[in-house]
Amino acid sequence: QVQLVESGGGSVQDGGSLSLSCPASGYTLYLMGWFRQAPGKEREGVAAVYTDRGSTYYADSVKGRFTISLDKAKNTLYLQMNSLKPEDTAMYYCAADDQRRPGSTWSVAPRYKYWGQGTQVTVSS
Repeated sequence: QVQLVESGGGSVQDGGSLSLSCPASGYTLYLMGWFRQAPGKEREGVAAVYTDRGSTYYADSVKGRFTISLDKAKNTLYLQMNSLKPEDTAMYYCAADDQRRPGSTWSVAPRYKYWGQGTQVTVSS
């Protein structure tokens, strides 16, 4: 069983920065990503990385501001968030999957088998 535990959330002002981390224990993972969900909204993909080739993907809303990275030695996923905006306020979740699932899309929540409990990020104006 894979366990994901997010940390690093908090409250910052508009323009501030936060760094999230998510150590993973268990099986070898093929895809790892970050999602977020604001009250009353659907869960949306923020960024993801395919662990075998290191390719990364971002939602348009965070490109140029957020950076996803993976430390393979520590099996830990990170999300560096800069230039934060109030609209980035949400619960952030770490997600992972151990299957390739050809034809699937990184930004779709059902694509992921494992989920963390979430960490709150609040950006005030």
